[in-house]
Amino acid sequence: MSLTDKVIIVTGGTSGIGEGCTRHFAELGNKVVFASIQADKGAEMQQELHAAGHDAPFVETDVTDDAGVANLVKESLATYGRIDCLMRNAGAWREGKVTDFSDDDYNLIFGVNVRGNFLLLKHIVPVMEQQGKGTILITSSVAAFIGFPAHALYCASKASLEALIRCMATDYPGVIRTVGICPGTIDTPMLRASCAGWDIPEDELLADVAKKVPVRRLGSPEDVAKAAAFLLSDDAGYINGSSIMMEGGTLALPPW
Repeated sequence: MSLTDKVIIVTGGTSGIGEGCTRHFAELGNKVVFASIQADKGAEMQQELHAAGHDAPFVETDVTDDAGVANLVKESLATYGRIDCLMRNAGAWREGKVTDFSDDDYNLIFGVNVRGNFLLLKHIVPVMEQQGKGTILITSSVAAFIGFPAHALYCASKASLEALIRCMATDYPGVIRTVGICPGTIDTPMLRASCAGWDIPEDELLADVAKKVPVRRLGSPEDVAKAAAFLLSDDAGYINGSSIMMEGGTLALPPW
């Protein structure tokens, strides 16, 4: 694996997929600046990672705040002098059909999942252009391709990221390589939050879901982190403007 000694920013880096990626990238020997709104968890992870000999500072960041994103980029440059990779992972989820959503729901989902991407790219693209190179990985979702019932806002927000990934590839050819990753049913706090309100116990519900996935298990943050490390590495240098699926074969299932 050629992903080593890179300066990598990971947003949403203290939970679920983001935490898995922060830890995995650090273990591979990279300098990982991880960010999220979870200040206590971030400080705890930073201490743990540093104690294990990893170079991984935490920067509290709300990706919907322009000044906060600018500070994340500034702090990363002040510490390491460059930014080789960005994993844009912070995400938000709420359930609902198009007739159910409120302004708060819309602003949260599109603020984090879409505007958060634009703010990060606004500040990081000039850095990578000046460097002459850089790699960006955007966490999309199989929800960009499947009409999950009562998930209109979430699915629409993720679908917009697929278009953004393609546009990045054509806007910055030869300089910035932009790829996406589309997780399916990954065992994360966000997935478990989606189990609220069911009459079936959470573990029983997820066990039933796992039986329906062709690989017969849920995905883990580590599964996604390993694929993400490849996509960010020089080994994936000819992958650009597209996303890979991390859904255990779910998209191959027939509709019966």
